[in-house]
Amino acid sequence: MSIRIARIAVLAALSLAGAAGAASAQTPPPAPPAPPAPPANAPVPYVMGMGDLMNTLIQPRHTKLGLAGKAENWPLANYALSQLRQGFAGIAKAVPKFRGMPVGDLVDLALTQPLNAVEAAVKQQDAQKFAAAYDQLSQGCNACHMELDHPYVVIKTPDASAFPDQEFKPQR
Repeated sequence: MSIRIARIAVLAALSLAGAAGAASAQTPPPAPPAPPAPPANAPVPYVMGMGDLMNTLIQPRHTKLGLAGKAENWPLANYALSQLRQGFAGIAKAVPKFRGMPVGDLVDLALTQPLNAVEAAVKQQDAQKFAAAYDQLSQGCNACHMELDHPYVVIKTPDASAFPDQEFKPQR
């Protein structure tokens, strides 16, 4: 029986029960039907863990930010920085605590200052300040990894593009 048909049956039963008078008012209405059980072979939704989220949302954006800054493509660097910040905000909402530590607080402590320094360098279009700020950002990432017992996850300035289908040089 479909859920819609089951709802209609429940509503009809309630209407009939209401017409039955005061005697039915003392009996509680029937519980709504339970949703149908998924088929035995139904796929189980995959929930991304912290490593999945970092590898899919953060690392590519960190890399693109570094490549755009190195190429002095400031509009792209600004966009990549915005995407990186959004990625961290999304992860902090999706995984509020990791290994007992508050993710949002860790991101704030380790990365707010470096992200602001990167933003300032991008606005000034200063390649030297960008390189120093980007290095601070990578160090902030590594400090967080150390705090969370992942010292083997070491982030660095990219020395090659992992995105051969994207141009990082300014197009003007």
